[in-house]
Amino acid sequence: MSRKNKVFLIVAVVISVAALVFSSLMLWTGINGPYQNAKQNLTQDWPNSVMYEVFVRSFYDSNGDRIGDFNGLTEKLDYLSDLGVEGIWLMPINPSPSYHKYDVTDYYAIDPEYGTMDDFKHFLEEAHSRNIKVIMDLVVNHTSVEHPWFKDALSSKESPYRDWYVWGNENTNILERGEWNQQVWHGAGDNRYYGLFWQGMPDLNFDHPEVRKEMTEVAKYWLDLGVDGFRLDAAKHIYSKNENKNVEWWQEFRKELEAKKPNLFLVGEVWAPASEVAPYLQDGLHSAFNFDLSQKIVDSAKQEGDSGIVSYLTRIREYYATKSNDFIDSTFITNHDMDRVMSVLNGDMNHAKMAASLLFTLPGTPFIYYGEEIGMEGKKPDEQIREPMLWYNDPTGTGQTKWERARYNINEKAISVEEQLAKSDSLYNHYKSMIYLRRSNPVLLSGDIKSIALREKGIIGFKRTLPDQEMVVLHNMTGEDKAFALKKELVNFTDVLFENGLKKIKANNEQLTIQIAPYSTVVIAPNK
Repeated sequence: MSRKNKVFLIVAVVISVAALVFSSLMLWTGINGPYQNAKQNLTQDWPNSVMYEVFVRSFYDSNGDRIGDFNGLTEKLDYLSDLGVEGIWLMPINPSPSYHKYDVTDYYAIDPEYGTMDDFKHFLEEAHSRNIKVIMDLVVNHTSVEHPWFKDALSSKESPYRDWYVWGNENTNILERGEWNQQVWHGAGDNRYYGLFWQGMPDLNFDHPEVRKEMTEVAKYWLDLGVDGFRLDAAKHIYSKNENKNVEWWQEFRKELEAKKPNLFLVGEVWAPASEVAPYLQDGLHSAFNFDLSQKIVDSAKQEGDSGIVSYLTRIREYYATKSNDFIDSTFITNHDMDRVMSVLNGDMNHAKMAASLLFTLPGTPFIYYGEEIGMEGKKPDEQIREPMLWYNDPTGTGQTKWERARYNINEKAISVEEQLAKSDSLYNHYKSMIYLRRSNPVLLSGDIKSIALREKGIIGFKRTLPDQEMVVLHNMTGEDKAFALKKELVNFTDVLFENGLKKIKANNEQLTIQIAPYSTVVIAPNK
């Protein structure tokens, strides 16, 4: 090779390396679509994973019967994988007389509306092949009145299932009301039974050893099929007025299941203040949903300011740590029992983006409610917060479910997946960016949270830490440019790891001055 050619070769290599470094830097700092294509070297630490709640009925219809099914969900696994989803929570999938399926008639089967057991097994295989875990809703607090156990129990006091349920007697206060002032005793005469939620859901009697054994066997059955864990419905209502017995049951349940599958994940619906949630995390549930944080995230986005998120989280995480050294905080914005976040935020796209930015930069395992990533709307009653997933601009498109006539996600304001995929500044692409940011950094994945000295109105700032790493996250929740200073102990935090609106960063010996654009996020680390 001539000297001239060698020179050209060296120059070409230098240019190629420089281009690669520059493009990586552009991707890392958030220029030209932060993290949009960053699928390599992603951190996954189950169950510190990005989870996605699916109502199978509303998701994707593979056979044209207007109802979502497992084959349809399987078809959309690549969509979820591309978004960055690492785990799926399936709302109830067992046979049931209701559309929502929270009243089970057979704990060992798949509802025929959703497909066959083989369809479900195929879905599990395909999900796992994409490194997506699957947890399923397990409803053990009650069955359906149509369950064979209850039918048999209702037919005779001599039924072997009679004591599997809770029956009234001459001393029962049949006028008793539940915690939201609902009727709890149903039926008549000798067949008056307890049903906390409504008459179609009779509560099981967990003082009966056969009930406890059966519910554990049910869970083991699904673990054997390949399920990775459970979302436990009504976890605090197993015993309606005895928290200690509730906790003891979940401790027994966890011990039995971990003997079969040590790395399973149990997350419970304990809709209560942190003081009531904490005992469940002591060798019982691995995690519980953080309903209080959900409200604070939405309030902060809507009011364009800090609703006390950092002080709240640092306080409850310290408290939880006194009960468990491995608890996981399951975080979310809204779910299937709450008005959809886009409706709560009155359709404000900037507010929705900032709610997502908070969710994915705070500690915990974040859950996305299906359709949240495209801004689906909906307000109660329940059917209207569980409307069909909107895939196409044309609502008659193939695979679009139609089990329920949509009230909210139908007009020209409804934004489909198809439309959002095509726009770089869409809510979907914002979710994707923030998910990949989280997944690409161990500190955001599993680090703790600490407050920082910051009093700028409209800015939410905090430190995320691991023993050997730390970073500062700053969110401008407002529609205005914000320029402010961070105190002396943060002057060396000038390494910009991510930004989608940083206008200025300048350090001197006394302070770090930062200017952030409206509705944007900056993540910085110590300059080494």
